[in-house]
Formats: sequence, C-alpha cells, structure tokens
Amino acid sequence: MINRDTGLLRAMGAWGLAASIVSSVVGASIFKIPGALALSAGIYAPLVIIVCALAVGAVAICFAEGGSRVPSSGGAYAYIQAAFGPRTGYMAGTLLWFGDVLACGAIAAALADLAAPWVPPPLQALSHALVIVGIIGAIALVNVGGVARGTRLVSATTLIKLLPLAVFIIVGASAFHVNTYFQPTEVTSNGIGRACILELFAFTGMEAALCTSGEVREPSKTIPRALGLSMAFVALLYITIQIIAQGVLGAALAQSTLPLADVMTGISPALRNLMLVGAALSMFGFISCDILCSPRILFAFSRDGLLPRMLGRVHARSHAPHIAIIWHAGIAMGLALSGTFNELAVLAALATAGLYIAGCAAAWRLAKEGIALAGAPLKFRWLRAASVLGIVGMLFLIALASRAEILGLIALILLSLGAYWIQTRGSAQPRA
Repeated sequence: MINRDTGLLRAMGAWGLAASIVSSVVGASIFKIPGALALSAGIYAPLVIIVCALAVGAVAICFAEGGSRVPSSGGAYAYIQAAFGPRTGYMAGTLLWFGDVLACGAIAAALADLAAPWVPPPLQALSHALVIVGIIGAIALVNVGGVARGTRLVSATTLIKLLPLAVFIIVGASAFHVNTYFQPTEVTSNGIGRACILELFAFTGMEAALCTSGEVREPSKTIPRALGLSMAFVALLYITIQIIAQGVLGAALAQSTLPLADVMTGISPALRNLMLVGAALSMFGFISCDILCSPRILFAFSRDGLLPRMLGRVHARSHAPHIAIIWHAGIAMGLALSGTFNELAVLAALATAGLYIAGCAAAWRLAKEGIALAGAPLKFRWLRAASVLGIVGMLFLIALASRAEILGLIALILLSLGAYWIQTRGSAQPRA
C-alpha cells in the first residue's frame, strides 16, 4: 500500500500539517456560526462546543491512531482500506472526496460573491466567474509546484486568517460584560440538537488535511502530534470566540448573521471591516488547504487501480500529483460556477460523519491486529473508548438530520459501492 506513494516527497512536518488541519477546520463558518449557536442554545452554546469538541476529539484520536499505522496518500481512505479491504476503502474515499470538492466549490462561490458589490451590475456575473477561475487556478498552480510550496501557502494563509480572530479576541475581551452574557434567551431541546449539528459541522475538516499523509515526514510521530495540537487549538478558539460574542452582544447575538462583525461595530467601523476581510481570507485559506490535500484522494484511487492511471502521475521536477490537482481544481471550478449545489452542504457534512464512523472502527481494528506500516504507532491506551464515543457521536449527528438527508447519505454510499463493482468487474482486484 505504501507503494502508492512512490515518487512523492515526504517534506511536510508537524507544524505544516497542523497548519493544514487548522486551515481546513477553521473555515468561514466561524465568522457566522456564533449567532446561530446563540439562537439555538443561548448561554449554553459554549457547553455545546465542549460536548462537540469531545466527540470530534475522540474521532481525532482514532484518526491519529489509524494515520500513524497506515500513513499513505488519501489519509482515512488508506487506513480504512487497510482495515476493511478495498471495497470499504473505496466507499470511504468517495465520501471523503465528495464532501471535500463540494465544500471547495461552495466556498469559492461564496468568496466570489464578496466581490459583487465592488463592480457594476452588468459585470457582476463576469467578475464572479473570473474570481472563481482565478483563485482556484492560481492555488492549483502553486500546488503543481510541489507539496512544499503548497504547504508554505497554507501555513501563510492560516496565519493571516487567524490574525483577525486574534484581534477580535483581544479587543472583544475588553468589551465583555458578565451581565450581558447572562441575558436570558429561550432554549428548547430541539434548539440544543440543532446547535450540536451546527457545531459538529464546524469541527469537521481534519480528514481533508490528512490526505497528504504520503508526504509527511516521520508520519507515525508527526500525524498524532499535528492532530493533537490543531484540534485542541480549534476547540479553545471556538469556545473563546463564542463567550466573547455573547458577552458583548448578549441576547442580540441570536439575531446576528455576521456576529463577529456586529461585535466590532460598536467598537470601531474599521474593525467591522477587518472581520469582513477576515471572512474572505478564511475562505481563501480553506480553498488553499483543500487543493493541497484533496487531490491526493484521486491520486491514491489511481495508484490503486480504481481511476485512470494518468491521475496517479507525479511531476518530474516537483514530484506533485499534478494531473490529480488539475482535475480536482477543474471540478471544484465547475461546481462553483454552477452555483446549484449549496443545498448539498448538509449531505456533504453527513458524508463526513459516515467517514468518521468508518475511520473510528478502522483504527480500532488496525490496533487490534497490530498493523503498523511506518514505525511505532501511537498506541493510544483508551482507543476502544475513543472509537465508541466517536461512532456514537456521529450516529447522533446523522439521527438529527431529516429523513430525506439520511436517505441521500444512504444513496451516496450505495452509488459508491455500485461504482466500485462496475470498475472492478471482470478485472483483477485493485492494488493494495
């Protein structure tokens, strides 16, 4: 299986991988979700974040265990395949790539929407398309130049997009009032459930960053270290921002669609604009991370004989999977330009929940069978408990969705299994 990484360079360290994870998880939603959490959970929103952090933290432990045992391109796809075979691995990889490319396209379209007010109405459609093609194309070009360049771009954009959040925390903390925080709001059990869905969505994304596992230095150590650092940082960041926002706006936070910008409005109009710029930078950072990481799923599929061989090629000079990068970027462009897939956002998140369930189960099985392909693995003592907690948490998330959304997830799984059967019928088993 590690042979699928032949030709790639293991050039990514712990900080680069951690930056990729933070950039993938902390997307534009952090600039909007505090208001939705306040509406659904009121003053209990920080507790919801803590509960969701524990559930996703359990999944992260499983991903760290599995990733340290099978550190190969495709991330979760690789170690789920190692645990349960190529059919289940293909299904997991499909769920992973499907969610990633939809998210990339959706966020690229949202970023292009921000440019609309700055151009005359007759030119807005053209500017929308140019922004999408220009941003995705430029980021793809950087990544064709190699994983080191792509990692540097992600590290830089992660730092830049975190600066507005740091300003928010420092300035917002000075305007925090305890009495404002405890202003009463109506909370229902349905509201708490909705808040859990929203926050679990906000915590997803680490799976995309781990697709570069075949290019990570000392993966058995680097992957667990990067996951632990990044997810602990994200949880602390989310809790801090939520508390400050509620302590400044109080009950009004529940009615805010741009909560971080609204918090800054009462302090300085310039800081409000900074939050809006921060949202744009956050979107750009997410796209940078996605185009660095997600094409490795297509690359891994190709190397395993499940997609055309050309997607498994690496560039002669940069050693990057350039064909896979170009294809992924092109599909993301098409989705963004179509502007018809926003309603699939929940399905994409449910697909991620399905992937998380498979990942938790696979990590436990790999540990039980003692499989380790790249040095001493993590060997987390309470892995079974983490697996159970992660699986139960994701099943709870799926149960909170509508019947139609759950049926959509089932349909996606069945379609992926059907596609696997068609591609492998009458041929030898895919390469492992």
